[in-house]
Amino acid sequence: MKRYLSTRSLDEVLEILRTAFHSDEREEFVPLEDAVGRITARPLFTQYSVPEAHLAAMDGFAVVSADTRGASEQHPVTLPRSARVNTGNVVPPEYDAVIMIEDVHLDTGNRATIRRAAAPWQHVRPAGEDIAESEMILPSRHRIRPHEIGALAAYAITDVPVLTATVGLIPTGSELVPPGTRPAPGQVVESNTVMAAAWLRSLGARCHRYPVTPDDPERIRAVIRDAVLANDIVVVSAGSSAGTRDYTASVIAELGEVLVHGVAIKPGKPVIIGRISGKPIIGMPGYPLSALTVIREILVPLLGQYGLAAPRPDTITATLATSLASEIGTGEYVLLAVGAIRDHFVAIPLSRGSGVQMSGVRAHAFLHIPAESEGYEAGAGVPVTLMVPREQAGRSLLISGSHDPALDHLAELTCRAGVTLHSSHTGSMGGILALRRETCHAAPMHLLHPSGEYNIPFLRQYLPGGEITLICIAAREQGIVSREGFSLPDIASHTFVNRQKGSGTRMLLDYELGRLGIPPDTIQGYDRELTTHIAVALAVKQGEADAGMCVFSAARAMDLPFVPVGTERYELAVRTRDLDDPRITALVHAIDSDRFREILAGLGGYDTTETGVQRNTLQ
Repeated sequence: MKRYLSTRSLDEVLEILRTAFHSDEREEFVPLEDAVGRITARPLFTQYSVPEAHLAAMDGFAVVSADTRGASEQHPVTLPRSARVNTGNVVPPEYDAVIMIEDVHLDTGNRATIRRAAAPWQHVRPAGEDIAESEMILPSRHRIRPHEIGALAAYAITDVPVLTATVGLIPTGSELVPPGTRPAPGQVVESNTVMAAAWLRSLGARCHRYPVTPDDPERIRAVIRDAVLANDIVVVSAGSSAGTRDYTASVIAELGEVLVHGVAIKPGKPVIIGRISGKPIIGMPGYPLSALTVIREILVPLLGQYGLAAPRPDTITATLATSLASEIGTGEYVLLAVGAIRDHFVAIPLSRGSGVQMSGVRAHAFLHIPAESEGYEAGAGVPVTLMVPREQAGRSLLISGSHDPALDHLAELTCRAGVTLHSSHTGSMGGILALRRETCHAAPMHLLHPSGEYNIPFLRQYLPGGEITLICIAAREQGIVSREGFSLPDIASHTFVNRQKGSGTRMLLDYELGRLGIPPDTIQGYDRELTTHIAVALAVKQGEADAGMCVFSAARAMDLPFVPVGTERYELAVRTRDLDDPRITALVHAIDSDRFREILAGLGGYDTTETGVQRNTLQ
């Protein structure tokens, strides 16, 4: 059975990279307009002065300053010589000052008379004022900023020598299909080398993505051998673990040597560091978030050895919304959604599954849990590394509670107002608890009280004394989704997929089952929980269950039959004191917009009669 050769700490691996590989920095010339963000390979010098001659800084007359001595209001001086100049004109060499035109009087003979003396080089831009011939414009190892492109153009630089490194990216796996292909069951779209190429090119590397290589050691060996000859660094995607079809480590060992197989990081543990012909060969895990971690924590520092240093990300302290447990001995990287709630940042952990690429899309930051730590408790202040500008993180709006497909459309509408909406699907009760802990800005909910009233009784119970405003999103249809058109009584004799405890959908289901006298423990699949309406409908569509309970719009999105159970009031709860927060204001305006009502009508299953209506828990 295959095993990792050894598991090293990340610090050990980075030290191995520093000592095992001594790169000769490579340079290339790129057109000036393509040089933004690139790092200069050598200092850039100007070949001429700017300006090349003395220039007039004002409209007026070029004069000899000595001729103006003694001029005053009481003793005007008529100049024996002068020359009319405009701003930017070359000042003739015999003159050393310029007098503004409004300070000169011309007599009938066009002779200039002045009433104030001029100092030497007054209103004159001297030659080389900007930069003198042979002066340095930019040093080497400088990351070129956008506004510097204009200066380089002014100094006649058309092609810029910048640092680069060549990286060969080899995707492996018989199950892979090219980007743009809709995969059949069992197939996976190859995305890791696309991500790696985009990331490494942003740092100045030249990347070549090889065609997908099937799980065949001979073919993998051939493409690695070719890539080593053509590139400074070779990255092999997938095949780095210990499965029966993972050949990367053995092929690297045949062609060179394996220095590391297994790094104490999560995700990304089965990474390989190899050496062939003195060049680094990185075996990258196939799971996308594992690949992301390896690129950020290993490949990016490796490129720094070639002079392609990455900009240092910003770090902040944030309050952790939920507890995070971690395995001792492995440093873990957890992706986070981050938002500012009043005077502090809050961090919400995203899915830790290595294959969940949307966690990377939704992430604003990540948290490193050190190998010697067992994790962090909810409410702890933790240092997080931002993946977006700090200002963007501060514009995020954190929503926690009941899921509905309409939330995606609200995210689009608020985005146009400069607000990034992040929604965590924790169920209606989870939203109330997050609101109580102040780890979200708003909580969507649809909790039916035995009194027949929605939401307010629960808010009064769990947030006593807190003034909460509810904004109605819509009245929406809940019902049974199936492939056969089942109704609620039918689920007792078929397999079922449920929503999580604490969700309004689960509470409505339990209420209706009680009315029908159906014990929940008699329903096969009642304990299988999913966190979104779309996930329920998808599970039914794929045959994982015969039926589930969701909103009509989710069933419609999956083109499945839907039998209504009831209509409920779906509302968004916010603390009343936060209504003047510009992000909340943008969200309220989006809900109350005609465009949102049109979207709900298109989705189906929503009554918008009271959409946008507000009510208060203290009323």
